[in-house]
Amino acid sequence: MKKLNISQKAVIVALMTFFSLQSYAQQDPLFTQYMYNMSIINPAYATADQGILNLGGLYRSQWVGVEGAPKTATFFAHTPINEKIEIGISFTNDNIGDVVDENNVFADFAYVLPVGEQSKLSLGLKAGVTFFNTDFNGFVLQSGGPSTDFAFNENINETFPNLGIGAYYFSDNYYVGLSAPNLLTTRHLESENGVRAIGQENVHYFLTGGYVFDINENLKLKPAFMARGVAGAPISLDLTANVLINEKLEVGASYRLEDAVSAIVNFRIAPDLRIGYSYDYTRSNLSSFSSGSHEIIILFDIDLFGLKSGYDRSPRFF
Repeated sequence: MKKLNISQKAVIVALMTFFSLQSYAQQDPLFTQYMYNMSIINPAYATADQGILNLGGLYRSQWVGVEGAPKTATFFAHTPINEKIEIGISFTNDNIGDVVDENNVFADFAYVLPVGEQSKLSLGLKAGVTFFNTDFNGFVLQSGGPSTDFAFNENINETFPNLGIGAYYFSDNYYVGLSAPNLLTTRHLESENGVRAIGQENVHYFLTGGYVFDINENLKLKPAFMARGVAGAPISLDLTANVLINEKLEVGASYRLEDAVSAIVNFRIAPDLRIGYSYDYTRSNLSSFSSGSHEIIILFDIDLFGLKSGYDRSPRFF
C-alpha cells in the first residue's frame, strides 16, 4: 500500500475539507479565460451567428508543483438553429489527484429575444448528468496502521441528474450574464458507520459581464468581470482587461481577488481558429508550494453552409 509523502498533505487537506460535515467549500472549477468558456457556466450564452457552429476546448492545470492538484478539461459546441433558438452540448471533467473525478455532461437550450435595435436577451436551460467517482485505494492517512476514518474506507461511484439555468443580455460589443449551471444539490455519501451525510455540493451563482471599446481602427480594449458566489464561502471576483490588436492578437491581465494575478494571450491563427493561453501567479498561501496555474483554450468556428468566408466575417469578441 502506497504511503503519502509530505507534498500530498495539500491533497489530504482539500479532501478532508471536501468530505467534512456539511462542507460548503467552493467545488465548481474556476477558469481564467472565462469570457471564452461561457457555455460551460451559462446555458443562455448565445452568438446569434446563424450558420456557424462554435466549438471550444479548454484545459487547466492548477497549482503546478502541488502533487494531486486539480486538472480540468472542458468542451462545448453550440449553434443557432434559427433566429430565436440556439442549442449545444457541454462537457467538463474535473480531477483532483486521480482521487476525485467528476464529469458533467449537459445539453443546452437557449431562447433569444430581440429587446432593442442592437441588443438581445437569451434565456437558457441546461439538463444533464454528473458522474462522481472517488478512488481511495492506496491511501494511508496515519502511520503505523490502517486508517480509522470511515469516510475513506469505500470508493464512491454515483450518478446524479442536474439542471442549470441562465440569462444572457448581449449586443455586438457588450454582454451581461447571470447563471446557476448546477441547480440540484447532491450529497455524495449518506450516513454510514456513524458518519453523517457528507460531501454536499451547493448551488454556484455566476455574474459575468464585458464590453468592447473601440480605441481606433486597429485597437480595442476589452474589460470583463466574473463574480461567483456559493453559500458559506466569500465571493470570488475576477477582473480582466484585454487589448485586441488588428483583430488577431489579444493580450491582457486578470486579477482574482485575494488569490491570483494572471497574464493572458490569445491569437487568431486562421480565420476561424483561435488559440489562447493564460498563466496564473498564485498569491494565496499555496504560493510557497506552487509555481502557478496554466490554461490553454482552442476556439474553432465552422461555417456549416459556406455562406460566410475568411476574415471578411465579423469577428466574435466574446
